[in-house]
Amino acid sequence: MRHIISILLENEAGALSRVSGLFSARGYNIESLTVAPTDDATMSRITVVTDGSDNVIEQIEKQLNKLVDVVKVLDLTADEHIEREIVLLKLFNSKMSQPVLELLSNEYGGKVMDCSDDTIVVEITGVGKKLDRAIQSVPGEAICELVRSGALGIATGSGDILNSESAYTGSEAKGESA
Repeated sequence: MRHIISILLENEAGALSRVSGLFSARGYNIESLTVAPTDDATMSRITVVTDGSDNVIEQIEKQLNKLVDVVKVLDLTADEHIEREIVLLKLFNSKMSQPVLELLSNEYGGKVMDCSDDTIVVEITGVGKKLDRAIQSVPGEAICELVRSGALGIATGSGDILNSESAYTGSEAKGESA
C-alpha cells in the first residue's frame, strides 16, 4: 500500500543523506522525496512516498526515529490529509497547441506560465492520478519537456506535525523522556 510519510528534522548537513541512506540500506523503495526548510529555519520537512504493508511502514517510522536529527515522523495516509504534486509541461508551440491548452486548462486547471514563439509552459497542480491523466491526454509529439515534483502532504484539521497524537517522536524512539 502507498504511504506518505512526513518527517520533521533538524536542518543540518547530512540529515537528508542519513534519511535516504536508511531507506537504501534496508531495501525500502522511495517513490518520491521532497525536502525544504519549514517556517522555522532550523527545521526541514521531508515528504517521502513509499510502498509497503502497515508493518513495514511502522518499522520505517521506528528506524527513522532512531536517527539523531529526526524530531517527528508522521504517516499522513493514516489520517485525513491533503496531498499535492506539480507538473510543468513544456509544449511545442504548434497548431495542435490550442486544443491541448484548452483541454489542460478546462479539464485539469492548467495555467500557462510562459509562452514563446517555439514553446508554451503549462503548470498543473493536483493529486498524482490527476497529473497522470493530464500527461496522458497530451500527444507525445506535443511535449518538448516535462518536470514533475514529488508529493507534498499535510494533515487536515487544527493540529500540526509537532502536536500530532499519531506521530512518532524521535525522543520516544531514543528512550528519552518528554
